[in-house]
Amino acid sequence: MVLGIAEPVQDEKRGLETRLAARTGRLSTHTCGAAPNALQGNLVIVPQAFADDFADYCALNPKPCPLLAKSEPGDPALPVLGEDIDIRTDLPGYRVWRDGMLSAEVADVRDVWRSDFVSFVIGCSFSFEAALMAAGIRLRHIALGRNVPMFVTNRETEPAGPFRGKMVVSMRPIAAEDVARAVDITRAVPNAHGAPVDIGSPEAIGITDIAAPDFGDAIDVRADETPVFWACGVTPQVALQNAKLPIAITHRPGSMLVTDRPLDWAPSQHG
Repeated sequence: MVLGIAEPVQDEKRGLETRLAARTGRLSTHTCGAAPNALQGNLVIVPQAFADDFADYCALNPKPCPLLAKSEPGDPALPVLGEDIDIRTDLPGYRVWRDGMLSAEVADVRDVWRSDFVSFVIGCSFSFEAALMAAGIRLRHIALGRNVPMFVTNRETEPAGPFRGKMVVSMRPIAAEDVARAVDITRAVPNAHGAPVDIGSPEAIGITDIAAPDFGDAIDVRADETPVFWACGVTPQVALQNAKLPIAITHRPGSMLVTDRPLDWAPSQHG
């Protein structure tokens, strides 16, 4: 059992309900706080010609890119992660990239879907937030209904093929007396990025203005709090800008695939 988790997903249908809400347009914002204790995932979709290189990129960079699942070419289903998943419609928002440039943000990607697309789902730190809150650790972005702030750092990832770039991190202000417990709880879940990559030193990882995130919403850090930074699954979006693929698809930052799996699920359990 994962430290800080009293039980698995509170309702095994919550993941499916969240996906259906996205599919039908009833959910169009971020998934912070959606389906507590369910494993959430970042999305990267690339043409099959680049899939092996991207798989290698994930393997070389397990902190920002813990790989949960990889699809068969052209198949929008991911049964290993849940019932009735259609990766083309089941996230609240998508980004379409062309030649390394953001081309569009859309509600679904059925119109651009191709038979050679391979989908990758990467673990997300939203997954461990219910465990932190169950341990009495306050998360103000959840209370405010906001997306988590995310920043591009000065830390280089390990390159693979055309994929390379800086690591992205998410930040949560944690009460000083709770930081050690937050580290212990998240260290136990490497499939959701694991322990923080930095505690209290934004300048050391290249963040000059903590009030101006590159993605997500700004959250102030109060005098009794410490900014804690976890590796983030938006990292591949920086790598895609550098790779300049003819086309690629990702989630919109903060708009995840909510799976049917609990936080302590691991890909190794299912082959």
